[in-house]
Amino acid sequence: MATTITVPREYGYVVATTAFTFFLGAWHGMRIGFFRKAAGVGYPKFYADSGDMASASAEKKKQMYLFNCAQRAHGNYNENHPSVAIAMLLTGLRYPIATTVMGVAWSVGRLVYALGYTKKDGSDGKGRLYGSFFWLPQFALFGLAGWCGVKMVL
Repeated sequence: MATTITVPREYGYVVATTAFTFFLGAWHGMRIGFFRKAAGVGYPKFYADSGDMASASAEKKKQMYLFNCAQRAHGNYNENHPSVAIAMLLTGLRYPIATTVMGVAWSVGRLVYALGYTKKDGSDGKGRLYGSFFWLPQFALFGLAGWCGVKMVL
């Protein structure tokens, strides 16, 4: 028995939302360049390490710390993005508006997470917690993707 997939008209919203996440990833990368320059961490170093910080001034240490936070925010984004993008493309076939809303919420959460992680107020990266609501739409998308599979089989 074959399954026919009909792409709803609203699926364009899903594609646009998913495409936005690509630009969000590029934004992360551009921010790292800014933080790298301010910290004085040369390529190909991925993070500023204790050796870099040992002889640095207090201000330079803070810049290195923020660079590391920006790197970690980007790394966390890269760890989660592929599965979220796939889940959006799958769930959008059946629930395009709900998927779009969850995708936008996820993107806003990721933006707030990155900005909060690199706050210069000495919050030690805890500002990222303001954006941690991205987990809710992320897991909702995962669950909905599984549900779509079940509905196809049934």
